[in-house]
Amino acid sequence: MAQPREDLFLAAAQKERERINTERLALEAGFDVQEAACYKKFFTNSCLKEIQPRRREALALLRQQEVALNDRERKEKAAAQILKTEEKSSPEALQQAAERREQALEEARQRVERSQQKADERLTLKQNEALNAAETAKKAKGSQERAQARVEQRATVADEVKKYNDKQQEVRDRKASREQKQREQTKAPAKPLPTPP
Repeated sequence: MAQPREDLFLAAAQKERERINTERLALEAGFDVQEAACYKKFFTNSCLKEIQPRRREALALLRQQEVALNDRERKEKAAAQILKTEEKSSPEALQQAAERREQALEEARQRVERSQQKADERLTLKQNEALNAAETAKKAKGSQERAQARVEQRATVADEVKKYNDKQQEVRDRKASREQKQREQTKAPAKPLPTPP
C-alpha cells in the first residue's frame, strides 16, 4: 500500500524538479542575454547592477520552491518508512518472521547434524585405519618375533649339536689316548710256553 503512494509522489516530485530546472535554465538564459546587451552599452556596470537584483530574486524564488519540494519529499519518505515499519510490526509479518527464523534455525541445526555426522564418520574411518595399521604392525612384529625365535632356536640347536659333537670328539680322543697309553705300557706279549712232547 505504501509503495504505490510513494511511487506516485516520487513521480510528481520528479516532474516538479524538472519544471524548476527548466525554469531556472530559461531565467539564466534570459539574464545572460540581458547581460550581453549591457556589455554593448556605455554604462555597463549600471546596467548589470539593475539585472543582478532581479536575477537573485527570481533564482531565490525557484530555490524556495526546490527547498519546499525537498522538504515534502523528505516527509513523504519518512511517512513511507513509518508505514513500512508498521506493516513489518503487524501480527502477520511477525508470524512470518517467526516462521522464517524457525526454518532458519531448523536448517542450521540440520547443517550442524550433517557436519557432526560427517566428522563422526571421518573419525570412525581414521580409527579403523589406525586399528588396521596397528593390527598389521602387530602381525608383522609377531611374524618377525617368530622368525627371530626360530633363528635363535636353530642357533641354540646348532650350538648344542656342536657341544655334543665336541664332547663326543673329546671322548673319542680320551679313549684313543688311553688306548695309546695302554699299548705303550703293556709289554710285548710273552712267548707262549713250549708245548709238551
